[in-house]
Amino acid sequence: MSSATTIAQYDIFEHEIKADIPGNPYLDTEFWGVFALNNRKIRVPGFYDGDGVFKVRFSPDHPGDWTLTTESDTAALNGQTASFTATEPREGVRGPVHVRNRFHFAYADGTPYFPFTTTCYAWTHQPLEMQEQTFKSLEDTRAFNKLRMCVMPKSYPYNQNEPLHDVYEVRADGKYDPDRPNFAAFRHFENQIARLAEMNIEADVIIFHPYDRWDHCMWTEEQDYRYLQYLVARIAAYRNVWWSLANEYDFMLDVKPMDRWDRFFQIIEETDPYLHPKSIHQGNPDLCYDHRKPWVSHVSIQHSDVSQTPEWRAQYGKPVLNDEMHYEGNILQFWGNITAETMVHRFWMTVLKGGYAGHGETYVHPQDLLWWAKGGELRGQSPERIAFLRKIIEEDVSEGLTPVDEIPGFRSHRLVASSKEGDLTYIYLGEHRPVVLSTGLPMEDGDYEIDIIDGWNMTITPGKKVPAPVPVATRHGAITRGGKPDAAFGVELPGNPYLCVRVRRRR
Repeated sequence: MSSATTIAQYDIFEHEIKADIPGNPYLDTEFWGVFALNNRKIRVPGFYDGDGVFKVRFSPDHPGDWTLTTESDTAALNGQTASFTATEPREGVRGPVHVRNRFHFAYADGTPYFPFTTTCYAWTHQPLEMQEQTFKSLEDTRAFNKLRMCVMPKSYPYNQNEPLHDVYEVRADGKYDPDRPNFAAFRHFENQIARLAEMNIEADVIIFHPYDRWDHCMWTEEQDYRYLQYLVARIAAYRNVWWSLANEYDFMLDVKPMDRWDRFFQIIEETDPYLHPKSIHQGNPDLCYDHRKPWVSHVSIQHSDVSQTPEWRAQYGKPVLNDEMHYEGNILQFWGNITAETMVHRFWMTVLKGGYAGHGETYVHPQDLLWWAKGGELRGQSPERIAFLRKIIEEDVSEGLTPVDEIPGFRSHRLVASSKEGDLTYIYLGEHRPVVLSTGLPMEDGDYEIDIIDGWNMTITPGKKVPAPVPVATRHGAITRGGKPDAAFGVELPGNPYLCVRVRRRR
């Protein structure tokens, strides 16, 4: 972030106005910045930052000489001007992420982006030392390039401590005053988003959630809208922001009805000029938001049956992110006690069925220091194996994988994940252990590079081609032999589970 007259593309230009305005400027003032480059004009909301300071932020999407003019019904905030020059992006800075190729994502410069997500709901509300440990864990594992994180603190099992900062001022009854933000809390939150950006980690910002002892769930419609508009004005300029309207929105429908959730999306549409990805997350699988609505960019879902990933693609026609597939850990709740092997298996299944997966970790700790709740230290075995999968996908794939069920002439077993991109085919066998694989392999002969990938042991070894076996057919319980091979060749496999066969035709 800079107030200098020269900044790099996708960095942040900030213009500050100091004005002594009576009353409560959070409630009573509104101002906008109009940024112009040649004949382009982009209108961006400004915000109040306390102590008589007003700010407007902008992230230029193109190099050149930009100008700013402010607009407001408040005289002190109207008609201010500034200018700056945007240069080429800094090395490694690719801009905001957007949907590309219908089911996938790319940065603004066209570089593909494949989300590998983890959840640390209230990490920015923990002691600073623990927040530093979170950064270190993310840097050391290199497994995750997206982090789900709440604006508001949480009140929930394993997360009962007081937050580092109250997001709004606290009234005598212990509840937040929705008319008085704690500006220090917002500054801290956005600073942590900025640090994630420098690590090339997207910040999936969860705006509302039901786990609340501060009564932020109970705000009026007007108070909700004001909070949302304020948040967008403050952080939309950060290139790594994603909008998650809620964690488990359906648990709040009694106080925030469906039409309010629709309006939340529309407010972001109206005030975020960068069109960051936006979605919403449910608790009950039967109460999914209608992700087909035009303002939803991608599907954010909570479901343990990852075999349904192609069905969600077909149902919604958008990228599918299964943000909660249960968590690696050993707590009492069943959603938080799957094994590391199961977590890794669900990642492979989801990714190779054309979707994207979310990690979380919930190991019992004497001080309730659980990664899923507070960040800090990762203790599980899945992150390094998720990093292994991420490296493979980022090296192999350029446009995005398509599950073979969507390709004419191909079919896969529900509990096997198979996908393609051009001459590249993956077949992930999960718990299945055939001695020879032929189903799903190319039908035409040719020169192929074949690898056996062990997702748990993190090894890649050359595969051995063998003659394609003739499939065994069954009819009314009787076994018959005959017919033709269902592929041009077979691949010999060792007997261990969680294997993936990678086949790439050499041209």
